[in-house]
Amino acid sequence: MKNKLLLLVIPIMIYADGLSELLSFAKENNNLVASKDFIQKARSVELEATKSLNKPTLDMGGYYQSLNERTPMMAGDIYSGYAKISYDIYDGGKKSSLIKQKNDELLSSAFDTTAFKKSLSLQIVQEFFIIKNFDSSICSLEEKRVSIKAQLQRVQKFYEAKLSTKDDVDKLQSAYDMNSCSIQSLKFQRLTIFQSLELKVGKSIDSLDDVKFTKQFNLILEKDDSIKSLKAKQSSLNNLANSINSAYLPQVNISDTYSLNSYGRTDTTHPEGLENQNKLMVSINLRLYDSGSVSKKKQAIMINKQALNSQIEYKIKEQKMLFNLSISRINTSELKIKSASSALKSASSAYLTIDEKYKAGIVDNVAYLDALSVKTDATALYKRSLNDLEVAYAIYYYYAGKNIEDYIIKEKND
Repeated sequence: MKNKLLLLVIPIMIYADGLSELLSFAKENNNLVASKDFIQKARSVELEATKSLNKPTLDMGGYYQSLNERTPMMAGDIYSGYAKISYDIYDGGKKSSLIKQKNDELLSSAFDTTAFKKSLSLQIVQEFFIIKNFDSSICSLEEKRVSIKAQLQRVQKFYEAKLSTKDDVDKLQSAYDMNSCSIQSLKFQRLTIFQSLELKVGKSIDSLDDVKFTKQFNLILEKDDSIKSLKAKQSSLNNLANSINSAYLPQVNISDTYSLNSYGRTDTTHPEGLENQNKLMVSINLRLYDSGSVSKKKQAIMINKQALNSQIEYKIKEQKMLFNLSISRINTSELKIKSASSALKSASSAYLTIDEKYKAGIVDNVAYLDALSVKTDATALYKRSLNDLEVAYAIYYYYAGKNIEDYIIKEKND
């Protein structure tokens, strides 16, 4: 029997997926992470495009004009081609503000991506240990089923020897069937969470390795990346408002246009014009009145900035609250472990006593099944308590603004 169990365990040890590997793989292969990365790349391209606005522009063009009724002093046909270089000497700071705005949008997108990855890591950790809890419960029920089956076979022999009643056999059979049903129910629930975990990670998972978190306390609270993202958005709106406000400042442009011309259907009254021409132009534009259109646009942007400020204040308070609650969660989990450990010792001791008495015929199968159930539940509760402590620390590190995977310790398999 031990050899068979060993053969079952060895593949698990070889192919088990560690939590660190799952988190790392998810950050590279999760579809939603990929979406965030694409958005970030788009923001980067937008920034580069906006930076190009500060450079001179070069245009080329041409036209052909044919007059059916020729105008005096103008050729009947005109062929023209030109090249124009243009540069904004001063635009009121519009382009520089737009560059800052796009840079803030890129920064916000980067923080948003990081925040999502951290949130995804926490979800994976929680589902990882939920599965571990299911494994503990299923394992306890499997042990219970083995014990019930052994007693069922024993009582059936007694019944065949007329030393036990049919009612004793039926009670044990009912307990065995109910236990089997509970195992199947837990396996289905486990499968549901397991497939959800595979979806988040982005690959099929063979089995899960055992892990723990380092137990560091008194961490300095770092601002959450989602808050940093909102602050970057707020700065982006401020720069957008500045770019709009530049409309009230002078706009100075310099351009140089060189054109080549040729003519057709010409005579003394319809002469040819210039064959080539170079035109240098400096223009200044200043908006004096627009019915308040620009100022209202700026006002709308500043209102949105105030809305973001309210969100930021709320998020800061929320993070602090959840961080403090995560500390309480750790303390509560540690107390649960102590309580569950005491309950397990008591239940195990009581079961051994009842088991001996049951075999000796001093107590009935009802007392035996009760003691077995209490021991099974206590075993599962103790293992769940241990897992809950690990999750509590993961939540604590998350709300402290840390990377969860930095605190994972892979346990060694003996």
